[in-house]
Amino acid sequence: MKYDVVVIGSGPGGYVAAIKAAQNGLKTAVVEKAELGGVCLNWGCIPTKALLKSAQVYNYAKHAAGYGIEINGEITAPLDKIVERSRGVADTMSKGVSFLMKKNGIEVINGRGRLGGKGTVEVEGTDGTKQTVEASHIILATGSRPREMKFMPIDGRKIISSKEALVLRELPESMAVVGSGAIGCEFASFYAALGVRVTVVEYLPQLMPLEDEEVARTMERALRKQRIAVMTSTTVKSVTVDGEGRCRVRIEGKKGEEELTADKVLSAVGIKSNIEGLGLEELGVRVERDKIAVDEHYRTNVEGVYAVGD
Repeated sequence: MKYDVVVIGSGPGGYVAAIKAAQNGLKTAVVEKAELGGVCLNWGCIPTKALLKSAQVYNYAKHAAGYGIEINGEITAPLDKIVERSRGVADTMSKGVSFLMKKNGIEVINGRGRLGGKGTVEVEGTDGTKQTVEASHIILATGSRPREMKFMPIDGRKIISSKEALVLRELPESMAVVGSGAIGCEFASFYAALGVRVTVVEYLPQLMPLEDEEVARTMERALRKQRIAVMTSTTVKSVTVDGEGRCRVRIEGKKGEEELTADKVLSAVGIKSNIEGLGLEELGVRVERDKIAVDEHYRTNVEGVYAVGD
């Protein structure tokens, strides 16, 4: 099979690139090992916003009297129903991407793609079968995943990543969120809104360290208004799970060393590029600081190979 363009990855970088290529008359294929739409649509931005919307509606309902509205009966927020709605929103969005692929005549190849050599992509299907496709232009759009730290190994049950945080089956009484970027702050706000006792631990002096100082101050006020404990300039030394299933978080901050306990610990310390196993080294694609190096047109140093997205 030969194409003008093959895109590895179908997130917002990949599927949009594929659509634009197809609309410009190029024979295009997308290689995707999981759900169409990538992390953002399925396990990131979209389902997270759906959770936050449910939390907002719940908060409005609890304070309906302040808006002149009377609600008779108990107001509850069952987590399973909220998660079910969130997954439904993500599924609808993914189906929307599938529709766009068909509408624009883009072939979707299910499997894990890697560079096979100049102008070729090797695809290993979920059933283990392998095939090679040819392409004049190859776009790498493999996105990212939660970064894991040695002192805080993610087990998916007690020490969780954002993916597990999206689909918890029951509310913990308490949660420690390590990292205060967008992911950490969103989940802290969501779980606090449902009554979880939340503590946010940030290594740097400012909450949301990549944002403008005024934005960070506004966010900190908003979190504290939700009764979320915010600890900045605080280092997490280790996270362990004791015999009773409690997470013990050893920290060092303004008050010296101390220990926090929580039912769950959310690791939100950033993301890591998905560039392993892509055949970059074999083809000589240049990588800088865990990212694929590109020019202003997203071209790598290897002719015909491009990289976009996270």
